[in-house]
Amino acid sequence: MKLYHFPISPNSRRVIAVLHHLGLACDLHALDLVKGEHLQADFLALNPNHMIPTLVDGDFVLWESNAIMQYLCSKVPDNSLLPADPKVHADITRWQFWQTAHFGRACGVFIFENILRNAFNLGEPDAQELAKATENFHRFAKVLDGHLAGRAWLVGDTFTLADFSIASFLELTALAKYPVEGYTEIARWYSAIEQIPAWQSSAPAKIS
Repeated sequence: MKLYHFPISPNSRRVIAVLHHLGLACDLHALDLVKGEHLQADFLALNPNHMIPTLVDGDFVLWESNAIMQYLCSKVPDNSLLPADPKVHADITRWQFWQTAHFGRACGVFIFENILRNAFNLGEPDAQELAKATENFHRFAKVLDGHLAGRAWLVGDTFTLADFSIASFLELTALAKYPVEGYTEIARWYSAIEQIPAWQSSAPAKIS
């Protein structure tokens, strides 16, 4: 297998963490988005959305990080990241969809405005976009914080794909300047995730 990724991308981080946790062999190929490598014809033939991560497994090409995570779990039966029990499976998938539709979108604005604008020389952060993102972040962070009260993990009694999917954004908290103050349950939960060996080994090099 081969994974095209961008080292500081939360979408890439969670897939790499799954690879590490499951012990799956995969060639990691970093694309330099600043140089436009994701816009080259050979990559567009794999992913017309020109987005990462993208997994190539023989003649099968798969994009969308949460789909990739579930596919990787299918290679290791009876793993704890995506148990076979249909209700647990659905609950994990529900949180992955929630991350894509809500929490991740709010975080993504902060990442773009406070990190990527500078990396791509796109000017100063847009205050209006950040104001809207702040409102959305609080809306959904309250949901996450409330759900985590009294729970070690999002689903069941061990970490799953749901935890990896949502936690992947929190590596960039300081640089992206998420308004995380006061969300004590999220802080406690993420601190536990940072102790997971696969999470530690999937961490990108620090950026400033």
